[in-house]
This record gives sequence, structure tokens and C-alpha cells, in this order.
Amino acid sequence: MNETYGQFGSAGIESISAVARAVRDGVQRAIVGNAEAIEYATIALLCGGHALIEDVPGTGKTTLAKALAATLGCGFKRIQFTPDLVPADVVGVNVFDAAKHEFEFRPGPVFSEIVLADEINRASPRTQSALLEAMGERQVTVDGVTAALPSPFFVMATLNPIEMEGTFPLPEAQLDRFTLRFSLGYPDEADELAMLKRFRSDATINTPPASLSPKDILAAQAAVGSVRIDDLVARYLLAMIARTRAHTDIRLGASPRASLTLQRAAQAKAAMEGRDYMLPDDVKGLASAVLAHRIVLDVGAELRGRNSSDVIQDILAEIEVPIEPKG
Repeated sequence: MNETYGQFGSAGIESISAVARAVRDGVQRAIVGNAEAIEYATIALLCGGHALIEDVPGTGKTTLAKALAATLGCGFKRIQFTPDLVPADVVGVNVFDAAKHEFEFRPGPVFSEIVLADEINRASPRTQSALLEAMGERQVTVDGVTAALPSPFFVMATLNPIEMEGTFPLPEAQLDRFTLRFSLGYPDEADELAMLKRFRSDATINTPPASLSPKDILAAQAAVGSVRIDDLVARYLLAMIARTRAHTDIRLGASPRASLTLQRAAQAKAAMEGRDYMLPDDVKGLASAVLAHRIVLDVGAELRGRNSSDVIQDILAEIEVPIEPKG
């Protein structure tokens, strides 16, 4: 590899690789297969971002989230989103203490290092918006008083795209807070057979032991920024973003925040693979998971049965991938 892209390895990068391995090994104690989904969730964590898992019931969305939280050794809270949930149920509420003659803040379940927002689309837009400040700024404001959230702070949300009754679509501002959006899909025959064998005598899914700590996560997140980015790779990323803003099938293209998120996610992917430099393939491999939920399709494209992922794949096919410079 030419020095323009970088040289292999550093202490910080090695720590990120170690975290990624620990997460993979821990989560796979509870679920079988789904290597790509585990990688995506780890990338979102290392970016200091959040993950949205969208899939049909029974594919392991909640199991993945719980196994990840257990492996990380962080505090964990689960919020079951329902139509009658109100913002105070998420962020907390001020309660009057008659003995002290003052209001006392009782924090909600969002005050945890790892938060599982289960079936987030079942809550009203008003309740969904209670997470906006928390996910974007790592803080919540109640009655004009702002309180910081724990660090690290990582939201994993699940979404059922099939059942539409009693659900509310996530607004664009909410979707934009999620670093990656992905699905697990059905396992292949080999993985499903392995699952049947593993849980043949005991259907209980074991919780993996903690193999990491909050300090490990924070150190790995800080090291992601040390991954170097060549201008050729940065221009390739920006060409992709610019194409979303000019594509005839897209009504609203990717924002500058999307550019930064894609860059950070690609840095995390490179570091997980033990590299301190970013490659075009890192960007290309994450483009759909990072960008598809951040663009809004034209009505005509939707009527033709197209979805955001289809359009992103078209864009990737149109843009020439830069070749490593020589000399």
C-alpha cells in the first residue's frame, strides 16, 4: 500500500480492532450468524452514534441489542414504545418533594449508557421527538433545566416495517440521528440449523458476559478520529453526496451531516479491520446503510416501486472508484 493512503496499524487502531472482536465474540454467544448486522452495530457504537434496526418480528433485533449491551459492560435500559407513551416516560419528570418543599428530578430510562428503544415507530411523534435532543446532544432538558447523559451514550432502536396499524412514521429529523439503518434478514440454512442445534435442549438465549467496559468504548471512539483520509477518498465520498442532491429520483438529497457521518463510519470500518487509513471501499460498503434513510425519494420514483437503497446502488454504479495513486 502506497504511503499516500497510509501504513498499517497503531496502538489506537489495534484497540479498536480488539473492541470489535470482543463485541463480535460476545454477541455471537447469543445469536447465530448476522455478521454484517453485528459489524454495523459496532460501527455505529464506535462512531459515537446510534443504530436503527428494521426488520420483521422474530429475526433477532431485540436479542442483538441486549447481547451487545451485555458484552459492553455498560448500563442498559429498555423502553418499550407504545402509543400511550409520553415524553416524561422517556426523559424523566420533576416531582414535588413535600418534605423538602422543592421539586426533585427523577430521571427516565434514557439516562443509561445503552438504551434500547424497542418498536420506536409505535410511539407518537411527540414522544419520538423526546429522543432528538438526547441522541443529538447527549443531554435532555426538562422544565428549562438541562442534564447531561452518561458517556458513552448509545441508542439502538428497533422498527417493524410490516405492521402499519398503530404505528407512526419516523420523521426525517429523527431518522437523521441514526448513524446506520440496517436489517438482519432471514438466516441462511446453515446458520438456522446451527441455531436449532444450539438451542435444542434449552430454548433460553444466554446473556453473554461483559468483556468490555465504558472506558474501553470511550477510548476506542476517541481513536477512530486518527484514521487518515486521502483527498482522493474524500472527493469520492463528496461526489456520492453531491449525486444524491442532483438525482432525478431524489427530492431531498443527503445533508452535510450525512457527509460527516459517512466519513466517520468509514473511518470506524477501516480501524476495525486494523488499518489507520481509509479506502474507497470503506465508503462504498457503508453508503447504503448510512445514506438510504437520509434521502427522500421523488413521488414518481416511489410510484415506480423504487426505494432509497435502489437509488443509492445506482449512484454507486455511476461514480468511478478512485484507484490508489502510484509513486
